[in-house]
Amino acid sequence: MTTLAQLRKTALSLPETAEQAIRFGMVAFTVRDKRFASIGKDNHVQLHLPAEEADEVLAAHPTAERLTRGSTPIGVRVPLGHINGQQLNHWVRRAWLARAPKRLAEQVTAGDAAVPGEAGDLPKAIGRPATQALISAGRATLSQVAELTEAELLAMHGVGPKAVRTLSEALSATGRRLKA
Repeated sequence: MTTLAQLRKTALSLPETAEQAIRFGMVAFTVRDKRFASIGKDNHVQLHLPAEEADEVLAAHPTAERLTRGSTPIGVRVPLGHINGQQLNHWVRRAWLARAPKRLAEQVTAGDAAVPGEAGDLPKAIGRPATQALISAGRATLSQVAELTEAELLAMHGVGPKAVRTLSEALSATGRRLKA
């Protein structure tokens, strides 16, 4: 069963995302003050999606409802327990991409195509998921990685202990280290 914890982890793994507690026990996730996902006490997740993508969610989930502001469609509303974790991750990311500023969305999209060993001076040994996560976060060089703490790296979806160890070793070889 998909949980608020998974929604929170997915949303907060995206750059410049903030979490806000708003009225009536609702939790919202925003990028530059634009809401892209939220969940209320009723455990329904609301995703702000373009019409085509909202139609895909509605077709895939019989319990999903169109989310509107007045008569204007703005996304979908679906019970959190009726959407599996993989689907949730996908649709939260799509909602984020739809609401993020163009430059930021392009940066994240560029991360999707990043190839280990071909992105900046990041070591190939960190693997594809870590390379893509770092590029998506705008960290294409070891100098930029050195500005992060180990905890910040581990909080990135796709960066695990092995990648952190590899990055630490690469930084050490150049006389640098992760931020304390």
